[in-house]
Amino acid sequence: MKDKKILLISANQHIIPYPVYPIGLAYISTYLKEKLTDYEIQLADLNLFSIDEIKKRVSDFNPKYIGISFRNVDDVNSYNREFFINHYKNLIDSIRETTNAIIIIGGSGFSIFPELMYKRLNPDYGIYGEGEESLLKLINALDSNSDHTNISRLIYSDNGKCVFNKKESYFSDLSLDFDESIIDFYWQRSGMLNIQTKRGCPYHCIYCTYPVIEGSKVRTLNTEKIVETLKTLYYKKGIDYVFFTDSVFNIKNDYNYELAERIIHSGIKIKWGGYFTFTNLPEDLLVLLKKSGLSHIEFGTESISDRSLKNYGKNFTVNDILEKSALCNKLDIDFAHFLILGGYGETDETVNETYENSKKIDRSVFFPFVGMRIYPGTKLHQYAIAEGKIESTDDLIEPKYYISDKVNYDTLKERARNTGRRWVFPDEDSSNVLNKLRLKNKKGPLWEYLIS
Repeated sequence: MKDKKILLISANQHIIPYPVYPIGLAYISTYLKEKLTDYEIQLADLNLFSIDEIKKRVSDFNPKYIGISFRNVDDVNSYNREFFINHYKNLIDSIRETTNAIIIIGGSGFSIFPELMYKRLNPDYGIYGEGEESLLKLINALDSNSDHTNISRLIYSDNGKCVFNKKESYFSDLSLDFDESIIDFYWQRSGMLNIQTKRGCPYHCIYCTYPVIEGSKVRTLNTEKIVETLKTLYYKKGIDYVFFTDSVFNIKNDYNYELAERIIHSGIKIKWGGYFTFTNLPEDLLVLLKKSGLSHIEFGTESISDRSLKNYGKNFTVNDILEKSALCNKLDIDFAHFLILGGYGETDETVNETYENSKKIDRSVFFPFVGMRIYPGTKLHQYAIAEGKIESTDDLIEPKYYISDKVNYDTLKERARNTGRRWVFPDEDSSNVLNKLRLKNKKGPLWEYLIS
């Protein structure tokens, strides 16, 4: 019988620099298991199974509903430009051959292009943004044959017309359980698991999709529930490294003080990392976070030129970058800078400023991306149209990049080498080094081992 079965599928197969646990589906699964106690809910992951194996899983399990999460649309790498939509289409078509179950799609990648992906992939329903509450309402409505047409964030077809419901509420009261069938794979291959502490981003970077996916209103998740999840991972599975996947960790710092204190009080000896910015980062907070286990900071730096920082919509300066980098070194916290070279307004002069200023930062690694991926709903989209980089009719689902024509790209790597700092460009394959470290049971992102 398939009357009370739901299969959730993670469609992501992108594993560079390492496979990422499908955290969105984990929240969905945990929530549905709490609310739909009469349903059997299973999870399948394309990082572990082929499409043919997924088809067999569907056939054997025979679910009533299939939820599919699409984490990425492409690899966001202008050197490679790998595009995933055809793979997703193949997955859904293959499932359609196997079952008449109701297919519902979502995920962060889908949430950037909801109408386009809905029309291209042809599921029964789509849910964009955070999907826990909307998916529960949809399943309850379908089970009871009641009206589902006003559910927030829902996309569906009505007589061949695509209907797109607005997002009307935000949701944050969430627990999190990790799936026993895949947790060991990610712990062994990635050396970490990922958890959210917040949703939403209040900043205005010209290229960023976080406000599109999660909204600009910041919602904090329950600190007690987060610590209970950490304790379960630590005591039951021996997992002692997590990465907090918030768009930016150091916002809502009253909350961050509380979370750090709870982690310390719990007695668990974990290490953790997160994405940080250079504002709202006082020394006393960093000291407390380190005491709670903070060992790795990934800064969304993007440039070390004040002119480019302003063009990119950043709310910090080069001085902020240098000061907080020095503070991390003082406190012995590993940190990396993620940058964009050749983005909006970039020139050879601003690139050289970035390289010169990188010389002032000790014990770090720099990860530059070249050009900015253009996404709908961003300021960069508007700028790219105004400058003739793209047409207003471009749907952008296949990757297009804003690449400044005022930069000499042939010399980027040479100029980086001349800084005497460690620069890792997107086409450098460091997987052999990292895999050897994983085999030695090293945990965390491991980029600190790349520092020369």
